[in-house]
Amino acid sequence: MFRPLSLYIGLRYTAAKRRNHFISFISMTSMIGLMLGVAVLIIVLSVMNGFDRELKQRILGMVPHAVIRGDDVLSNWQAVDASVSGHPEVRAAAPFIQGQGMITGGGNVRGVLLNGILPEEERQVSIIENHMVEGALDDLRSGEFGIIIGRLMAASLRLQVGDKVTVVLPEASVTPAGVLPRLKRFTVKGVFSVGAELDGNYTLIHMDDAAKLMRTNGLAHGVRLLVDDLFRAPRVAEEAAMALGGRFFVSDWTRTHGNLFQAIRMEKTMIGLLLMFIVAVAAFNIVSTLVMVVTDKTSDIAILRTMGATPGRIMRIFIVQGAVIGMVGTVVGTLLGVVGAYNISDFIGWVERLMGHQFLNADVYFISYLPSQLQWVDVGIISGAGLLMSLLATIYPAWRASRVDPAEALRYE
Repeated sequence: MFRPLSLYIGLRYTAAKRRNHFISFISMTSMIGLMLGVAVLIIVLSVMNGFDRELKQRILGMVPHAVIRGDDVLSNWQAVDASVSGHPEVRAAAPFIQGQGMITGGGNVRGVLLNGILPEEERQVSIIENHMVEGALDDLRSGEFGIIIGRLMAASLRLQVGDKVTVVLPEASVTPAGVLPRLKRFTVKGVFSVGAELDGNYTLIHMDDAAKLMRTNGLAHGVRLLVDDLFRAPRVAEEAAMALGGRFFVSDWTRTHGNLFQAIRMEKTMIGLLLMFIVAVAAFNIVSTLVMVVTDKTSDIAILRTMGATPGRIMRIFIVQGAVIGMVGTVVGTLLGVVGAYNISDFIGWVERLMGHQFLNADVYFISYLPSQLQWVDVGIISGAGLLMSLLATIYPAWRASRVDPAEALRYE
């Protein structure tokens, strides 16, 4: 079978047992270092992709993708709801009444965000129904003054379904007894668990009850939108508001939670660059390996030169040898990284059960497990970068080999 001489000798040098075992050791450590660097980089970026996905699904599944409001309240929210629902990029719309207050229960007080909703419409724009621990959205009925709270709030106030709580608004009412804060007694109808921040301050009540409590005369504060493409939410909201005519104000998730996702993206980029340096260090260890190989094979290079091998051919021989080391390390590292990314969640769960300790406590962290989402674009970039750096690392040793003077190398042989 025909094989180019450079490829044949390069592969022979790579596979042959060397007289110098130290060179073999350095070559193996270079390959292992490159393999581990590539694998760790793939796994870490997959975990960061997993956290990004969970944040988007949970936070943006609860908070509005976009909101359309009036000056104070919407005089005819039904018409606004029907109009924006007709936009081709709006999947669903639902009215809401929103306000801030305090909730007292179990002898404790906590600040809350009160959200008045219509259960039958809220389930179309929110993931809350999929994260109910106790109760259901349908338990919120008009006139019953029921409330659904988060798991952390229930724990801090020591509340259970059926308990009574008092909601206090930051507004005063003038009564014969004097100026008193506006307050109302509610019954806990359900508990949800979405994430640490939302579980601690987010509450749901029926919109009719919210209208009575906040005195909106049955009108909604605005309409929230669920759109097809998160990144087009600002544009979609503006288009829907313009189609309504009149004076409306729009807001979207990029204004309320955009900084969070930009921080995650920046963190992923910086960690990726830092870990890429590990791959670079491992790849450029190939330089020291090939320099020692060139020194060890000086007489062989001289003999090849006297037999007619050109400097270019000598250079290609050592480029092949370094490329093989880099290719094996990168390919094996990529395979390990892909397998690790798919199984890291199960592995961490097994370690937690073995040690009897939970690394991600749900009371502290947003999620209680280590998520992972493998993106093949990341795998391609990491593998390509590893191969490219491995090839670049071979240039100097190969050039040095091509500059060996046969007469000088064989003078003392």
